[in-house]
Amino acid sequence: MTRRLTVEADGGSRGNPGVAGYGALVRDTATGVVLAERAEPLGKVSNNVAEYRGLIAGLEAVVRIDPAAEVLVRMDSKLVVEQMSGTWKIKHEDMRRLALQAREVAGTIREAGGRCATSGSPAPRTRTPTPCRTTAWTG
Repeated sequence: MTRRLTVEADGGSRGNPGVAGYGALVRDTATGVVLAERAEPLGKVSNNVAEYRGLIAGLEAVVRIDPAAEVLVRMDSKLVVEQMSGTWKIKHEDMRRLALQAREVAGTIREAGGRCATSGSPAPRTRTPTPCRTTAWTG
């Protein structure tokens, strides 16, 4: 039976660009148990950079937990979701580099027999990564 994991990722900045950070967590989809949490201050970067960094951190945590898992990523960033799906072009070089990095980590999951899908909806109920992101902003 394939393990199912959910990544909840969020990033933000105060100003754009501005002081930024991200939060990401990995849950066991069946039980809701949080298996990993990541948060990091990023200094002065754009909101979109922070969103991508949250995605990458969440996917990297999945690789450490179970790279063969079936993964659902929940994010509220329409830009990241649409760019990762290939629906929107990636024009900015910084975003291209981050998208490539995220695709490489997702590729590691696929190579291990897992699957990875991205949903353009935030986590249900409370958006759990927000406190992680706030902590990342403030250090």
